[in-house]
Amino acid sequence: MNKREEERRRKQQEKLEKEMERIKGMSVYETEHSDCTYICGIDEVGRGPLAGPVVAGAVILPKDEPILYLNDSKKLSEKKREQLYDEIMEKAVAVGIGMVSPARIDEINILQATYEAMREAISKLAVKPDLLLNDAVTIPEVEIRQIPIIKGDAKSVSIAAASIVAKVTRDRLMAEYAGVIPGYDFAKNKGYGTKAHIEALKSQGASPIHRRSFIKNFVSEV
Repeated sequence: MNKREEERRRKQQEKLEKEMERIKGMSVYETEHSDCTYICGIDEVGRGPLAGPVVAGAVILPKDEPILYLNDSKKLSEKKREQLYDEIMEKAVAVGIGMVSPARIDEINILQATYEAMREAISKLAVKPDLLLNDAVTIPEVEIRQIPIIKGDAKSVSIAAASIVAKVTRDRLMAEYAGVIPGYDFAKNKGYGTKAHIEALKSQGASPIHRRSFIKNFVSEV
């Protein structure tokens, strides 16, 4: 092995060790509660958009097979999120996804809709968790023990995994909507209120997936 190759491998090893240390730091809650058989991370995506559903992810990661590079989904590139999504779906003990429609959001408000999506995600898990690690919230009407963690998607591997699953699921759905509801650029803005999206809303009016309670300032008749 020449010196250049040796140096490259050394740097790779250092990088790997650094990442393993970072993941260890993001597993503090999981380690602290290692007596629990199934620890589930919960997170949601899509509270703020003007269109589309709110989506929640619930993920139980394996204890013996760490997934490297997990992080808050907002801090990852789309390509990295997609790669991690595939790895999570392959390795996770269980994954549940909950989704609440724009019409339901209008009916019960976004906070209650978020809780509803989270409860649905938990109910779709193949096994029942012993502990829930939630991003910032305590979910009503859930009897499983919960630990709300502020900015949990950056502090817990389980919550980070849930945020990635929820984000990729919702982004893919909004891209599909863009194919059948043209003009709002949903594939690009994912339903968020970009300048182009708001202009389209004003000129074209609301689409079937717009949240009526969110767009009153932009559309006269909702």
